[in-house]
This record gives sequence, C-alpha cells and structure tokens, in this order.
Amino acid sequence: QVQLMESGGGSVQSGGSLRLSCAVSGYIYSNYSVGWFRQAPGKRREGVAALDSDGTTNYADSVKGRFTISQDNPKNTLYLQMNSLKPADTAMYYCAAVNSARMTTVQALGVMARVDSWGPGTQVTVSS
Repeated sequence: QVQLMESGGGSVQSGGSLRLSCAVSGYIYSNYSVGWFRQAPGKRREGVAALDSDGTTNYADSVKGRFTISQDNPKNTLYLQMNSLKPADTAMYYCAAVNSARMTTVQALGVMARVDSWGPGTQVTVSS
C-alpha cells in the first residue's frame, strides 16, 4: 500500500504561483501512476493532472499551460507547479496513486473508485 502526504498549499493572490509536493512511501509497484485532484466546496472532486508510469501526462483543460506535474527520481516525491493562479483554482488538492490502471484514463473517465491511495489533502486559496 502506497502512503501519500501533500504539502505546499497556502494562500496566494491571483496571478501568483505555488508548488505542491507529495511524499510517496510504502510499497511502490513499478507500474503505478500518480496524479493530482482537487475539490472545491460544494463541487465534485476533479482530476487536475496525471502522470502515468511511462511518462505520459494529461491536464484538465482549465489548467493546461499553467500547471505542470512532475516526479523526481527515484519517484518518491510528486510535484504540481501551479502558475498564473486564479480564484477558480481555490480548492483542497489531493495527490493520488493507482496500481492497476493509468491515471490519465482514471481522470479522463472520472472513475475515482479506481484510485488505490489518497493523500489527506492540502488547501490552496487564491484571492482576487
């Protein structure tokens, strides 16, 4: 079982930047995929960025060109660089891992039940 712990959230003004980190520990399958989700109050959890084990990435349309997902070697930290932040980006951000599917597929289809591990989340607040 993979354990995940996010950090790096906070409050920032519109147009600012934040970098979220997610520490990955536990038993890590060689083909696991990772990603970031977010959930704003009163809204459904949505996929933001995905990184499959083969390096394939995908982003929600709302963050393309502004957010970048990356992972260090030996894959024990996942990052989400967020630039040009907007008030609409305000949400709790969660990192997630899946062992039996591609995260790009999980996010594209919205099948949250396929996620094997979730972090507790970190709050991002963007003020106008």
